[in-house]
Amino acid sequence: MSKQQLANKPLIEVRDLIKDYGEGELITKVLFGVSFQVFQGDFVAIMGPSGSGKSTLMHILGFLDKATGGQYLFEGHNVTGLDDDALAIMRNQRIGFVFQSFNLLPRTTVLENVMLPLVYARNKKVDAVKAATAVLESVGLGHRLDYYTNQISGGEKQRVAIARALVNQPAVIFADEPTGNLDSKSGIQIMRILQDLNEQGNTIILVTHETSTGEHAKRIIRIKDGKLESDKPVAKRRLAKNEDTLAK
Repeated sequence: MSKQQLANKPLIEVRDLIKDYGEGELITKVLFGVSFQVFQGDFVAIMGPSGSGKSTLMHILGFLDKATGGQYLFEGHNVTGLDDDALAIMRNQRIGFVFQSFNLLPRTTVLENVMLPLVYARNKKVDAVKAATAVLESVGLGHRLDYYTNQISGGEKQRVAIARALVNQPAVIFADEPTGNLDSKSGIQIMRILQDLNEQGNTIILVTHETSTGEHAKRIIRIKDGKLESDKPVAKRRLAKNEDTLAK
């Protein structure tokens, strides 16, 4: 599908998405017919309280889990029935993840952590080093390439995670509670990086339970009790570049 065709179609579309766990009388229903679209260049926050189903929804969208019913279209293709191997390929090639707990390897350098997706994709080492260095410089960590992850701050660890998510040039970045383990100043700096990336054309889906974090997105999808409660533009968007200046 051409870029022009993709521009006119949703990057992500879910139709009446259902997710159950268990069997027989022990079935637990988590998602009840959720439907929405995400377009290229969107910055969407998926919000809801603990147990609302927002994390399950993110796992399905990021190919970490499968829906029980409904349809999931990604880049115009119905991916609902793909097997685990096909989902793994999609996940590795088209998705970037940023998690609350960073998920970095402790005994490897910052540069090596960011190179990992490229190494798994069997890129040449010289190309992997070049690409990883470039994305680390873009998040302000060009001076930390040879540091081990236990030698840098929490905010810097999350920047490494963002760089790792970016290095494969994914179609969409999922940020799951990316500020949850950070102090307020570091959290603002991470949201500034995500907003800057979105301004550069990257599609970002942020999962959070905090309204103040979600208001950095352009649009908020609220999930409650496994159902889509609302899907609205952010009325008064928070700009992290202004908050970052105040935090200094």
